Amino acid sequence: MLLQEAWILKTLAFAILVGSVMKLLEKGGGIEAFVYYMENQKSLVKDQRSALLVPFFIGVFIFIESSITSLIAGAVGKPLCQSQKISSEKLAFVCDSTSAPVSSLIVLNGWGALLLGLITTQIENGMISGESVEILIDSVLYNFYAMSALMVTFLTIWFGIDLGAMKKAKFKPSKQNYKTSSDKSMGLMLYPILLMIGSVFFYLYITGDGDILKGSGSSSIFYTMLTTLFFILVYYLGTKSMDIKEYSSSVYKGAKQLFPIAMILLMAFAIGEVTSQLHTGLYLASLASDNVSVYLLASLIFTLSGIIAFSTGTSWGTFSIMIPIAVPMAVGLDANVALAIGAVVSGGVFGDHCSPISDTTIISSMASECDVVAHVKTQLPYALISGGVAFLLFILFSFLTHG
Repeated sequence: MLLQEAWILKTLAFAILVGSVMKLLEKGGGIEAFVYYMENQKSLVKDQRSALLVPFFIGVFIFIESSITSLIAGAVGKPLCQSQKISSEKLAFVCDSTSAPVSSLIVLNGWGALLLGLITTQIENGMISGESVEILIDSVLYNFYAMSALMVTFLTIWFGIDLGAMKKAKFKPSKQNYKTSSDKSMGLMLYPILLMIGSVFFYLYITGDGDILKGSGSSSIFYTMLTTLFFILVYYLGTKSMDIKEYSSSVYKGAKQLFPIAMILLMAFAIGEVTSQLHTGLYLASLASDNVSVYLLASLIFTLSGIIAFSTGTSWGTFSIMIPIAVPMAVGLDANVALAIGAVVSGGVFGDHCSPISDTTIISSMASECDVVAHVKTQLPYALISGGVAFLLFILFSFLTHG
């Protein structure tokens, strides 16, 4: 049964608790103080470019976990984008296009833990030899989709490039009335966010028995949300920024607002489970595994991984399906194993970005107050450009690294 999986229950709970934390940060006044500081005291945000660069760099520097990254980037970016009349679709694109790519590039997180485990399994099975950490680091250097997605996102922000459906995306005033104010402390927003960042590392360490790379991502983000809610209760009541009635009301309203998102996530998990039970990934891989040129192997693995991730809505599930397939294929053709693993990771993130049933797609939409379907439509042209660049780079590096 789907609901018997602990990680699914914790992820659903996380999605609901995210709503409570976001509502508390909005009601506490810290976000308003941050907007005032950025726009008036420091004049750092004065146009649409600078407003979008803030969530972009948050996404780049906060690599702890893709869902947490999207949450923080969305919470900070929303009032800035509201002030500069930027569509929620553009903000959702920035949140989504930085969170997973950065998490898959800087692997000191749950992403690294999963990949390390999959690579270690291949070593223990005698398929490849060497140190799993070294192989993982080498494969990160070939994560071309993540690199190209970050570059495309930055260029889009810097030059104000609108493609496809993004041209039609219109600014809509938020339901939350953001008012820039100087009588509140930025600490009301910054301290809970800093706690979230630190808590994820702490709980990854705890759940990994002292090894961050072996920690549980789902457990860590769930416990982080509970810790943050408790901290906000003590901090807001202690500073008299909010009373217990306001706190309880905000927690309830935030959770209620995000409950439908949790249901969408549940349906997405259900669809992913069905495709897994049908062995969709293995079937697709079997269709393309025969008579493959060594020079096209990496690009083929990238494409297959993208299709599987799009179909199942999960990059992590794609890694688990494709790495046991890609590594033996690379060994059999005497191809670069690290390049093959990099192609799996790139394809997983690519397909995940394009998929309407992906948890990162849904959470990025949620954090930006953007409709999920609208987010997918507006992000797709940019993801396809990044995917095209990655595809060509995999062909090029297949020639450069073979023989």
